[in-house]
Amino acid sequence: MLIRDVRPWGGERSDVELSGDRIAAIRPHDPAARPAGEVVEGRGRLVLPSFSDVHVHLDSTRIGLPFRPHTGGSGVWTMMLNDRQNWRTAEVPLEERVAGTLERLIARGTTRVRSYAQVDVDCKLEKFDAVVAAKERFAGQADVQIMTFPQAGILREKGTVDYLEASLKSGAEVIGGIDPCSLDRDPKGHLDVVFGLAEKYQVEVDIHLHEPGHLGVFSTDLVLERTRALGMQGKVTMSHAYELGSISESVSRRIIDDFAELDVAMATVAPPDRGQLSLVALTEAGVRVGLGEDGQRDYWSPYGNCDMLDRTWQLAFTNNFRRDELIEMSLAVATVGGASIMSHDVARPAGVADRPGLAVGDRADLLLVDGETPASAVMDRGTDRTVLHDGAVVADQLALVRH
Repeated sequence: MLIRDVRPWGGERSDVELSGDRIAAIRPHDPAARPAGEVVEGRGRLVLPSFSDVHVHLDSTRIGLPFRPHTGGSGVWTMMLNDRQNWRTAEVPLEERVAGTLERLIARGTTRVRSYAQVDVDCKLEKFDAVVAAKERFAGQADVQIMTFPQAGILREKGTVDYLEASLKSGAEVIGGIDPCSLDRDPKGHLDVVFGLAEKYQVEVDIHLHEPGHLGVFSTDLVLERTRALGMQGKVTMSHAYELGSISESVSRRIIDDFAELDVAMATVAPPDRGQLSLVALTEAGVRVGLGEDGQRDYWSPYGNCDMLDRTWQLAFTNNFRRDELIEMSLAVATVGGASIMSHDVARPAGVADRPGLAVGDRADLLLVDGETPASAVMDRGTDRTVLHDGAVVADQLALVRH
């Protein structure tokens, strides 16, 4: 395949040759060339690595359904109960909702997805099975990692551990934890289960952390201790972690250095700035940082539209980035940053100015999108998009391509 007349990361007009699922060559664009074989017309659009959504709750989605007023209260447990009271009565079956949301993600340029799948004594494996079905349905259009996730805590309801283990036996690739102190109120017991199952089934860990200030730092330090003791470097992600940067500059620096030493990744959903670790400092330290959309207009929140280009704008906006270099860094986080969390074969950005993912030998998971520059593409969020996964066109003009 040849992708004609595109601008890699906003550079010179080029022709990009693909061989199988890899980039084989990048050459200056030749308007007179008449290549044989399949040709994708770039029409001067930007070509970027495709998006990676490494924090999305496909299992709770209401994308495509009628808008409903938000009914959740404050706090994780209250919100969880609101979801529990409503998810079964949605207008269409769960499996259809999950598949439709994944389809929309792909159509807008996301080809790598790490999805939470809630497992507890209420839903048992029903939500997990719906995410598995969507993953299998779109296996040719996107890579999907499924995280078995104890949204209601692990220790509060007897039987949760059994369902977590059943989901790991059924193919979950990541095990989640959540607020070890404030939700289960037994951080040792909570993390014993999470890391014990991770070690038993040789899967990665992703800790969903909403805990504030010093409490969040305390839970994070417990995670770091276990990561070091169990030799799980490169296999742990901290998600949200909203206030790890709220204590002091020295504490923030120490946490970032520990993340870099232990190769602990960070997944952000671009929240309002309220004391989070510096995205610039994390990137400069070499920490793997990825972006996600979180809930998709669900019973937790009315936000989310399956468009990671929108969420990249939000990441730049909430960090008050104005310089093109920093907006492009946000784009690198949303694309190859997340990809490096899902696969260590993908090089993560090595500093604010690094733009990996479009060199010969890189995987041909690509997004063609209209825009004058990468920064302008984030600001304008155009809809003239073509999406490739493993060297094949899987979506065009916000619709999946049926092969």
